[in-house]
Formats: sequence, structure tokens, C-alpha cells
Amino acid sequence: MEALNQFLPLILIFVVAYFFMIRPQVKRQKDEKKFVEELKRGDRVITKSGLHGKVLEFGDENKSIVIETMAGKLKFDKSAISHELSQTIKTKK
Repeated sequence: MEALNQFLPLILIFVVAYFFMIRPQVKRQKDEKKFVEELKRGDRVITKSGLHGKVLEFGDENKSIVIETMAGKLKFDKSAISHELSQTIKTKK
């Protein structure tokens, strides 16, 4: 019983770290993966660098994406699309 009392604070630290740090990050990654898989032509997106555009096509075995912007057509990797910023566009509509 005394050994458990010594390790209890350490165990509590790991439990708190899991629920406040690890679990939310895993959920965010899962949501972002789902968002990227559900992208389709015509969706309005924002890249992580802040570029706004509309999805025109997918290329290179679905690892890249062509976005139409006011500057023309640009090709990005799908990982460059920001889930959080693109969701703000959808909520404003």
C-alpha cells in the first residue's frame, strides 16, 4: 500500500497529461485526416500559409491538389490544406 502511495502522484500526472495533451491531439489528427479524405471538387479551402482558393482537381495518386486562386492555378500537397481555417469558411456561409 505504501508503494502505491509513492507512485500515485506520478500516475496522476500521466493520466492528466493523456487527457489534456495526447487525446486532443489524436482527435485533431483524426478530424484533419477525415477532412482531407472528404475534399471534393469545388470546395473552398485555405492553405496553412493563408492562400484562399477553390479545389479544381486531384493529382498524383491523390497526394496533390490543384487550387484555383485569383493568381491562377497552383498545385499543393494535400497536407498543406488547413482543416481549421477551411472550416471557418464553411461556417460563415
